[in-house]
Amino acid sequence: MNFIFDIGNVLVDYKPIEYLENMFSDHLLVAKMSSAIFKSPEWLYMDQGKLSHDEAIDIFCKRMPEYKYSILQVMQSVNDIFTPIPKTIELLPKIKESGHGLYYLSNIHKEIRDFLLENHEYYRLFDGGVFSCDVKSTKPSPKIYRSLIERYWLTPEDCLFFDDMEENVAAAEKEGIKGILFTTADCVLPFMS
Repeated sequence: MNFIFDIGNVLVDYKPIEYLENMFSDHLLVAKMSSAIFKSPEWLYMDQGKLSHDEAIDIFCKRMPEYKYSILQVMQSVNDIFTPIPKTIELLPKIKESGHGLYYLSNIHKEIRDFLLENHEYYRLFDGGVFSCDVKSTKPSPKIYRSLIERYWLTPEDCLFFDDMEENVAAAEKEGIKGILFTTADCVLPFMS
């Protein structure tokens, strides 16, 4: 069996509001930064590999010049938002030791991809994976699932996909992959035997 993991809120925490609240005490500023950055079309374009980190910053600052300093502050330390979830990470070597394949499939942009791969050794446990920025497609588009399956010659029926978003799980199921809605690391345990 092949285990396929989403990254955000499965392997690492991705909680933009908490990140912003730790940075700013002003709740209005938190709301503005959340809307201007994390809920913007540009964030999606970065995930799709259509826009660089620096290009997005330029757009954000031109759109809201009065918040330029805050935007720069958020974007210059944005990698800090991604902190490992220990209970899930602890399962990865056990999955490998049991003889299962181990892959990742995530909507993430290039700068964050590079940061995660360079700074978190557990990615070396994976047999491979697909980042949205590399295939110019984000979940729940069928293309990203097919990219993973075709790149590694996987049989969809022999794959389990763990994601925290229902629409992404449903999209995997449409491609013949068994989808499991990730809530905690405990939801992986029944499949590890």
